[in-house]
Amino acid sequence: MTGFPVFTGALDGPMYVVTVASGAERAGCLVGFASQCSVDPPRFVVWLSTANRTYRLARTADHLTVHLLRQGERATAEWFGGRTGDEVDKFAEVAWHAGEADSPVLDGLSPWFTGRIEARIEGGDHVGFLLAPVAEAPPSAGPRPALLRYRDLRDLDPGHPA
Repeated sequence: MTGFPVFTGALDGPMYVVTVASGAERAGCLVGFASQCSVDPPRFVVWLSTANRTYRLARTADHLTVHLLRQGERATAEWFGGRTGDEVDKFAEVAWHAGEADSPVLDGLSPWFTGRIEARIEGGDHVGFLLAPVAEAPPSAGPRPALLRYRDLRDLDPGHPA
């Protein structure tokens, strides 16, 4: 089998921005492969492309921060998904603060959580980072926001690896 386009073509999952700090360096990228994978204990897995700078920093990091994107946050998706951190400082153009273990938290994006990396799982051209939540955005009032989904970004030119 060379692929499974009928199945994967039907997927329309939420989009995330994942950020990481390792030493004095920071990186972040747009991610479409992620999921809760355990209720007790709570665990989440995020898959990073081995071609991008975020993955390279995450190999030596202890924590990642996962930001769930909402409708109306396409510009953030384009910023983190259409440029490589090897060429631009993605954090120079966005408001952020250092969170748990100095992992970058993007201001104004919620919900988010920071997770301690429990394991790394080889998965072809992506590596899964199994995360144990250690911090999260405070609860927000009002209805649950509509999420930015893969279908909203299908026309996004990926440019260089993020």
